[in-house]
Amino acid sequence: MKNIYIFLLMLSTLTTNAQIPNTLTNEDKIYGLSKFWQEVNYNFVYLEKINRVKWDSTYCEMIKTVQQTENDYEYYRALQKFCALLKDGHTNIRFPESIDTLVYNSMFGTYRIFLKNIDDKAIIIRTNQSKKNELPVGSEIIEVNGLPTQEYINQFVAPYISSSTDHVLKDEAVKRLLEGLKGQKYNIMVKTPEGKMKTLSLIHENTLEKEVYPPFEERQLLDFKWYANQIVYVALNSFRDSKINTLFIQKLPELYKAKGLIIDLRFNAGGNTRIGTNILKYLTNDTILYGAKSMSRNHIPPFKAWGRFVKPGDTTEWAKKSLLCSQDKYYYLFDYAPVTFKTTYQKINIPTVILIGHNTVSAAEDFLIYADNQKHIIKIGENSCGSTGEALLFDLPGGGSALVCTIKDTYPDDREFVGYGVKPDIKVKPTLNDYIQMKDPSLDKALEYLKTKMK
Repeated sequence: MKNIYIFLLMLSTLTTNAQIPNTLTNEDKIYGLSKFWQEVNYNFVYLEKINRVKWDSTYCEMIKTVQQTENDYEYYRALQKFCALLKDGHTNIRFPESIDTLVYNSMFGTYRIFLKNIDDKAIIIRTNQSKKNELPVGSEIIEVNGLPTQEYINQFVAPYISSSTDHVLKDEAVKRLLEGLKGQKYNIMVKTPEGKMKTLSLIHENTLEKEVYPPFEERQLLDFKWYANQIVYVALNSFRDSKINTLFIQKLPELYKAKGLIIDLRFNAGGNTRIGTNILKYLTNDTILYGAKSMSRNHIPPFKAWGRFVKPGDTTEWAKKSLLCSQDKYYYLFDYAPVTFKTTYQKINIPTVILIGHNTVSAAEDFLIYADNQKHIIKIGENSCGSTGEALLFDLPGGGSALVCTIKDTYPDDREFVGYGVKPDIKVKPTLNDYIQMKDPSLDKALEYLKTKMK
């Protein structure tokens, strides 16, 4: 009862500045819910991994729940909570623009606060310039609206986030800990690095102060830097723009002088897989690279009908196919062919480290699959995001939309990485002390490793 009261109190603090849209009829709400449920049942590639009984029973409960929502924001939040049951990072509910413009994360008028999950704590990593002494970098939010932070996350944040992996769910939950509508109030308790306790009452409003501390790190599409011992560092920060291929080629004369190479993919959120392989081809002597295998669900209605009468012990191909169709476990395997390259250019076959982390996503993870089993390449850092695939996009009532993942990717040998992330060969987990002291332990470990390989 106390927790329900806290939630209602939060909603009651919304100011009149946030005019929440209330345009959807009950028919609209039921249709949108049913549309999403239908598309998941028909197209979601990981359907066999979810509890179908719970999924369907929750849908039935949601028919009543969505009709009780008081506005479009509450309705879309209910859909997000329903979607989160699927535990997939490429399956999401998107707010309409009319709602999205009202949702704030870091701005609280005279305060601006950015959070990061460090050591499983909600750590303040950046504020507006004028508050840097009041809220020092490294301060921890230990309480939100009268609840311990983790308890608050478990009740009001994490259940609304779609994520394929637990580590990304934790990251996103902390990042969105104080996300809410304009005018929404949060009472927080903060513990500074020196151990001092502070309480703040925050209300989501525009922050006019532009300067933040520390300043945002500027990352180019490709960052390039030399280190001692002829080690070169190259950050490939996105595969969304093919310009990065041109930038990489322009650096080849310098790269050919290197004795050790660090490729940083920690901030690469993906893009086009081919853009990545066009770079990787320079980093190996191989002329053939093997990427991810892909599959999607194959729905054949007659076989699904026949499968109801097939016994699990039947061994004919027809019976097996019918049974799998009836269980929504029959898949279409996409034609698989490795990527082949010509060898008319000089290769960079030197000791190489790829830095990876939770923000290494999608096409950047495909890059790691192609680079797998290269004897001169190792991965250092943390597990990658663990989410990729092809998302089906469709509209929902009121101007929002939904995404449903339709393709499952695996290693060529069927090892799964979606739901887990690509694992590093050497794991390095940054600590709060590292962050406060602006250390990069993954980069330090890479430099240390390469130094031993060049003796």
